[in-house]
Amino acid sequence: MRTILYTGKGGVGKTSVAAASALRCAQLGHRTIVMSTDLAHSLADSLDVKLGAEPREVAPSLWAQEVDVYHEVHRHWGTLQEYVFKMLTWRGLDETIAEEMTVFPGMDELSSLLLITHYQQEGNFDVCIVDCAPTGETLRLLSFPEVARWWLKNILPVQRKVSQVIRPVVKHVTDMPLPDDTVFEAVHQFLSRLDAVHALLSDPDQSTVRLVLNAEKMVIKEAQRTYTYLNLYNYNVDAIICNRIIPDSAGDGYFGTWKDIQGKYAHLVEECFAPLPILRTPLFDEEVVGLRMLEKLARSAFGDEDPAKLLFRGQTHTIAKEGGAYVLSIPLPLAMKPEIEMLRAGDELIVRIGTQRRNIVLPRTLVALETREAKFEDGVLRVRFA
Repeated sequence: MRTILYTGKGGVGKTSVAAASALRCAQLGHRTIVMSTDLAHSLADSLDVKLGAEPREVAPSLWAQEVDVYHEVHRHWGTLQEYVFKMLTWRGLDETIAEEMTVFPGMDELSSLLLITHYQQEGNFDVCIVDCAPTGETLRLLSFPEVARWWLKNILPVQRKVSQVIRPVVKHVTDMPLPDDTVFEAVHQFLSRLDAVHALLSDPDQSTVRLVLNAEKMVIKEAQRTYTYLNLYNYNVDAIICNRIIPDSAGDGYFGTWKDIQGKYAHLVEECFAPLPILRTPLFDEEVVGLRMLEKLARSAFGDEDPAKLLFRGQTHTIAKEGGAYVLSIPLPLAMKPEIEMLRAGDELIVRIGTQRRNIVLPRTLVALETREAKFEDGVLRVRFA
């Protein structure tokens, strides 16, 4: 099953693009499901149909679903949620507040993403398209299991045994709820499932992420930051969708200034995300709602291409720790050393080669460090931060 995740800043039209991509995949004969994991669902509005927690066929070969996050959280987090609730109420917290606090930030979206592995194991769909929560924060959280593996292997078994030993003793001196074997097993299963989702979504042969943006400064900056973190956590981004470009037919009156602004930032999109494919879609003269308009949107973005295809493989830059420093590596295969200029401005690194520029937003880890040296070897620019 091919999995494609769409994310971007809120309001850029990612739900419409996700729905349009799914419709096009279905028209090309792929059995396709499109699902929304965003807490503020708008997929049903985009398709102009009623959707629920279970998949519903909305067109030939196309199913759609708005995930019931509360149901998914309870299903995957239920045992742990119950234990945390008991602990919080034991500490004297109001039961209503305790109930709300049992779901940690991001847990709702993470639980929803577990459905992806469920559909992969079922084998009923060829393509799964996911309308993610804005800015890709959920995908960053999915890297948590990488840290948790060591804890699962070395710490959890010890904690479990210690708990088994002290539980009979402690219960005679306090009524504080202690985790039993079912809680430890629930922790293990939940982290293992998240690990499986992360493995699936970080495999470019099976999954890719696509960023949706508008040609506006703040939106592009947010997309840059998201792209940097997706690279950092080994998620393959295979396309950028620049949505709602004002067409020339709009005239030069009210829209004239906006066309100039978008024209200026269109070049910035190229500088920030090249060599990724950049797909452009226009601002239509009517609302993009319903299958007819979604088909027009899909045609404008993909033409006759199959949206399920892998559009780009690889990473445009990587970050790795070497000794006590971090090294940012940028492949520049056709560049000559004398042509390369580099400038750092706050949290941005700007690389210029002749008339071409690359703008890279640095992760917070590197922003606090100094740029110590830069070397260009074997077609790769390596910048050292320490």
